Amino acid sequence: MTSVKPMSYPLMEKLVALSRRRGFLFQSSEIYGGINAVYDYGPLGVELKRNVKNRWWRDIVTAREDVVGMDAAILMHPKVWEASGHVENFHDPMVECRKCRRRFRQDHLPEGSTQCPECQGELGAPRQFNLMFKTFLGSTEEGAQEIYLRPETAQGIFVNFDNVVSSNRVKLPFGIAQLGKAFRNEITTGNFIFRTREFEQMEMEYFIRPGENTQWLEYWAQERLNWFRSLGITPEKLRLRAHDEDELAHYSTACYDVEYEFPYGFSELEGIADRGTYDLTQHINLSGKKLHYVDQDNRGQKIIPAVVETSAGVDRTVLTLLADAYWEDEENDRVVMRLHPSVAPFKVAIFPLFNKDGMPEVARKLYEDLRFKFAAFYDTGGSIGKRYRRQDEAGTPFCITIDHQTLEDRTVTLRDRDSLEQIRVSLDQVEQVLEEKVGTRG
Repeated sequence: MTSVKPMSYPLMEKLVALSRRRGFLFQSSEIYGGINAVYDYGPLGVELKRNVKNRWWRDIVTAREDVVGMDAAILMHPKVWEASGHVENFHDPMVECRKCRRRFRQDHLPEGSTQCPECQGELGAPRQFNLMFKTFLGSTEEGAQEIYLRPETAQGIFVNFDNVVSSNRVKLPFGIAQLGKAFRNEITTGNFIFRTREFEQMEMEYFIRPGENTQWLEYWAQERLNWFRSLGITPEKLRLRAHDEDELAHYSTACYDVEYEFPYGFSELEGIADRGTYDLTQHINLSGKKLHYVDQDNRGQKIIPAVVETSAGVDRTVLTLLADAYWEDEENDRVVMRLHPSVAPFKVAIFPLFNKDGMPEVARKLYEDLRFKFAAFYDTGGSIGKRYRRQDEAGTPFCITIDHQTLEDRTVTLRDRDSLEQIRVSLDQVEQVLEEKVGTRG
């Protein structure tokens, strides 16, 4: 099992600073001292995050005939979590320091450790800690029903299995996908947004005929690895790792992790798990409802489908993109976020060289023409060099400058973020050139 060490790495510290400076991420409720392991996405961060989610939805749902989408509620009946095994099994072993009272996951400490890693005080005996957040449903707490904030989005798919099958005429094999918030009261958090208490998941349950588990597990493991590569992440820093038996969740018989090599080592971005028939069987047994699939291709036989799950973290994907993109270009004295154009918050920034002589009017018209198609950004503040540097840190792949020559021959300067190459492009050809560059750049 990969253990996540506390964040004390220069790259991660630089990412935290850059994220705050450029508006990618802020600590939640910062003016009141913040909340540990909870973050807010700023103007650039929310665009990056939305681009990740849109890419996932496009590639998993829109582009496939065999996957449909849904959006289940965060609040669910508490029996859902009894059936899923989370009430009984969703625990981590926790130890508490008798001196400083800090809490740690026992499996994140050296084996046999009895001393606090922070103050060297004595650690107490381990005890099981349920990771689900509890809340109350009702007008008064005394008469309210105790419920949970969902720790995963998957169960919303399983309890709606019959609803989706009966309303959409889907045929095996097929998937049901959803994006949404989940909550885990983690004992040990850290490494920026790698492990937080409130996060978003991109999950898909792929329902198959029992016996086809291995082939579909291998298929989806490779598909998901390739998806992360398509985001421009360095291929050599990505890998598939099969789980050992002692790592498997209570519902899983086999699992792969897509992992990325962070400064602190390889850590999980996405799990691809063979959940078998566990979840549907559990909900059938506890609810008494028939969650079977009627196989019309096999004389109407009723079967309980097996499931291969793909479960990725949106926030971990964002962190991976930021960590992989960060580049200190010492030769040109700049920091660059080399984000793939498909996920970069802005694809192009547009600058008038001076705020006079008709340049702002030309620049503004170009911005209005491009902004919806390419998520353009308009900036008139500071020298052109400072504007370039700001966009380098924001990850904007291309900048366009309107200058005196533009007024003479209707050409603009198009600057490439990574190579610093500058070319002249006709105003009439800007959109076409951007389409070619944004669409083909790997």
